[in-house]
Amino acid sequence: MSTTVEPTPIARVPIRIRWRDLDAFNHVNNSTFLTYLEEARLQWFAALGEGWISAAGAPVIAASQVNFRRQLTWPGEIVVELFIERVGTTSLTLAHRIVGADDGHVYSDGSVVLVWIASDSGRPVALPDVVRNAST
Repeated sequence: MSTTVEPTPIARVPIRIRWRDLDAFNHVNNSTFLTYLEEARLQWFAALGEGWISAAGAPVIAASQVNFRRQLTWPGEIVVELFIERVGTTSLTLAHRIVGADDGHVYSDGSVVLVWIASDSGRPVALPDVVRNAST
């Protein structure tokens, strides 16, 4: 018998669904899922303290993948969970999932690739130490 071990989230960010998040079909619009994921990433970065963004480099999204598993409706509360999937030289892949705060159902999952780039050249730069250290 094999046992599946759940990875430990690096962040769990609670978010209350707002009325304005709904679309004409009365469920949370697909683009709003991306906003929830962005909020969770920014809260994780903020918790790292200074150094994740600087004049030398800042993260940009190179790829984003979202699997929509269930419809979200209002009212409700969700939790966005972030996980380290891969740490590269200049990039970081974060897995994510959105779960119901009360029921634990998975509403979406996927990943995002962040690449740190120099603001003056747009060229990739090394991951900041604070990000690399938080990711190991």
